[in-house]
Amino acid sequence: MNIDSACVECIINQSRRVTEAIRADSALSKRMLDRVETLGETFDFTQSPPEVASTVYEQMAQIAGMDDLYRELKTHATQKAKTFIPQLHKELENSSNRLLTAIKIAVAGNVIDLAAEVTFDLDEEMAKIFKTNFAYDDVDVLEDALENASTLLYIGDNVGEHIFDYLCIETLQNLYPGLEISYMVRGNPIINDVTMLEALEAGFDTLCNLVDSGVNTPGFAYERANKASQELFDRADLVITKGMGNYECLSPAPRKNLCYLLKVKCNVVASSLGQSVGDIVCKMN
Repeated sequence: MNIDSACVECIINQSRRVTEAIRADSALSKRMLDRVETLGETFDFTQSPPEVASTVYEQMAQIAGMDDLYRELKTHATQKAKTFIPQLHKELENSSNRLLTAIKIAVAGNVIDLAAEVTFDLDEEMAKIFKTNFAYDDVDVLEDALENASTLLYIGDNVGEHIFDYLCIETLQNLYPGLEISYMVRGNPIINDVTMLEALEAGFDTLCNLVDSGVNTPGFAYERANKASQELFDRADLVITKGMGNYECLSPAPRKNLCYLLKVKCNVVASSLGQSVGDIVCKMN
């Protein structure tokens, strides 16, 4: 999907939050925000929001002299997510439908998004997620696809959320022992998206096949991915994409058997999906 005027406003507003997150002084903040305002005048409306955002964040990082604007906040998000692991293991052990529980765990983690128009409280989400129904509910279709798949590509989204992805993939491996699973991450730090660094720290390399997509966008932009990732995306029997950034890059769906798994956090995506902000979505192509 392509950006519109609401996306531009969102990117500019988020740039202000970036300066606050890195505790930039007034001079540095002005330099960064002036650059974003200038970039905003020439945004390419044929690109997806993550593609436009990649240029903005890369230039902000250059001005700030930082390779990872959100390193500190990503560490905090991971620590916060880990506090839920014992509770989530109990939910899985006591569940009569472990697939549904695992998918909801993955979606609950999707609230950890520092670039969203609307933010949600993780504690509150975890308290209600198992009683919340999918507004767009293709869980049964996803289950059929999993039962018939030999290979699954699971495209990650944000740091902290990746801890929930780990539990979901672990459960999928138990439910479908013959399924070969790959977990794909971003090629470099961009907003608070998961990269190889955080995935290795979480142990994904011993859990499943861990893949660096090579993309510099907060979403899987196929044209920017390395050849190996493109080939994996094309040949996987099933692809699960987490979060709005991946949805924005991969909508309309470029292939069959692609599942969008996310919480709706902005009006543009809500309109595209025909849902409301705050809804959770499991949509199969």
